[in-house]
Amino acid sequence: MNIYDEKIFKALISICLISIVLIFSFIAFNLLPLKNWAIYQTICIEQESINKNIPWAVRKCNGRSKVYQVK
Repeated sequence: MNIYDEKIFKALISICLISIVLIFSFIAFNLLPLKNWAIYQTICIEQESINKNIPWAVRKCNGRSKVYQVK
């Protein structure tokens, strides 16, 4: 068996490429909740920063607005 056989080499490369595509598809599918959260954060910050400054809007959208209130 020749190690440089063209058919075996093409088959090996094809298998590697298919497995890489499957792995990246799995990773992309698992990042969908993070994408949805980022879209929500963007919309929330845009709406909250209309009358306030951006750092305050970020804290409010992250649920920390009570921690930073001035008393």
